[in-house]
Amino acid sequence: MNQAQSSQAMVSPPILAIDEVKPVRTHGTILLVEDEALVREVTCEILEISGYRVLKARTAAEATIAFTRYKNIVKLLLTDVVLPDRNGRELAGALRVARPDLKTIFISGYPENAVTRNGTEEEGMFYLAKPYSFQSLTRKVRQVLEHKR
Repeated sequence: MNQAQSSQAMVSPPILAIDEVKPVRTHGTILLVEDEALVREVTCEILEISGYRVLKARTAAEATIAFTRYKNIVKLLLTDVVLPDRNGRELAGALRVARPDLKTIFISGYPENAVTRNGTEEEGMFYLAKPYSFQSLTRKVRQVLEHKR
């Protein structure tokens, strides 16, 4: 065995990146709308690791396109309140015209009362404060998906 073959034999297998690890089964599909790339990607990873399929959108317009295509499988809308082209409350209202049973979690760095006083306290609509942890996000998503109307 020459030196090149010997060094190849000693190389350990590559470590899988987090996005290569796919859950065996899914708990449902979530439409995630977040304009901040880092928050969107980390949130997506947490949800995928937790067994959810995630459709990602940066804007309300992108979310509307994704929802129109997949509205029959989306179980939850997880949206930032402040988006570049429309606010999350308006987006949720528009999507709920097509699917009145669509459950929604609004995520925001603003205090809950600033969000809820503007009409987000409706059946099937919930709030999660930023920053959130892996546990608080997954707990809230599970709680909302299990919530009966």
